[in-house]
Amino acid sequence: MIKVLFICHGNICRSTMAQSVMVYLVTQQNLSHAFYIDSAATSREEIGNPPHYGTVAKLRQVGIPVIPHRAVQLTKEDYAKYDYLIGMDSANIRNMHRILGGDPEGKIYKLPTFAGSGSDIADPWYTGNFDETYDDVLAGCQGLLQHILNQSK
Repeated sequence: MIKVLFICHGNICRSTMAQSVMVYLVTQQNLSHAFYIDSAATSREEIGNPPHYGTVAKLRQVGIPVIPHRAVQLTKEDYAKYDYLIGMDSANIRNMHRILGGDPEGKIYKLPTFAGSGSDIADPWYTGNFDETYDDVLAGCQGLLQHILNQSK
């Protein structure tokens, strides 16, 4: 089983969006049995809160089911539990390295790299632009899935 953890600052906007999108993509490929997908935060600010209403609205607009989730914080122990730890921006990556104690096995990635981009996925908490965030998350998740499928060949 391939285990993927999406990580952002609060675990209510981008990482929960990526979690729902990735679950949707693997379900469409009839691969749900081969994946475990979850999400977490680098901060404690939103712990226990559900996905942001903007994330929920955008996913509903595009017909992707929202995965029931409550924000949790990334822990050092998560490094051993997951094959891929996927951050949304450079600040997330720095905080992931701090929380996880480094990346000796090369499991930490920034989601846009799977879409051929070195950019960050903008936080819609600040921008208010859930459309742009969704486009970037979708491209990253599609690229990530293709990367994983290519690795398993």
